Amino acid sequence: MTTILDLSAVSKSFGALKVTDDVSFAVPRGQALGIIGPNGAGKSTLFNLITGNFRPDAGRITFLGRDVTALPAMDRVRMGVGRSFQIPQPFEGLTVYENLAVAASFGRGLSEAAVADDCVAILRDTELLRRANTPAGALSLLERKRLELARAMATGPQVLLLDEIAGGLTEGECAALVATIRRLHAGGMTIIWIEHVLHALTAVVERLLVLDFGRVIGIGAPDAIMASKEVREIYLGIEA
Repeated sequence: MTTILDLSAVSKSFGALKVTDDVSFAVPRGQALGIIGPNGAGKSTLFNLITGNFRPDAGRITFLGRDVTALPAMDRVRMGVGRSFQIPQPFEGLTVYENLAVAASFGRGLSEAAVADDCVAILRDTELLRRANTPAGALSLLERKRLELARAMATGPQVLLLDEIAGGLTEGECAALVATIRRLHAGGMTIIWIEHVLHALTAVVERLLVLDFGRVIGIGAPDAIMASKEVREIYLGIEA
């Protein structure tokens, strides 16, 4: 498999606090990787390093074979790094379609007319087509999560980063959203997904990466990772 994203010995500190400590892993094209870890483990910081919102103090990030360690966030978006955020913050006064059009136009550097067909297709794929003309401020939480996913897709990603997108949903809502994400992944989308809802992750991902105090303590098949004594003790709080 071709590697789409490669992190090599990436570290990041804020003052005396090292939040990402010598992190290395690679993601093959078309794979779904889940990231878990306790609160404060450095998961969101890791995403910010991948997207270019933060610059590492050490190490290298390679995307599509290119060293992007010093590349600004907007350039990475246009290369194909798409991201959803934990708390959806759509443009509430704009319609669902208009939210997508803005993301697609800025993310791809194209006119609204040039991205119109793609926006409609994404709305269909994320089950929001019937809400296309609804103001984003009138959406339910599940619909807001779907819109957050759709906006990330609208930028034309090669890799899709999902940040706790299932958080706050009911069991039924979570299952519905997971089904949508599974379809996107089945269509070939490479996904890196931070999530506390483990059954949502394991329904989609082929590998799990575990972070603790900024360090990778395990990466591999979900069953093997969750059976690990160290993971159960650190992440689940179980004395194994």
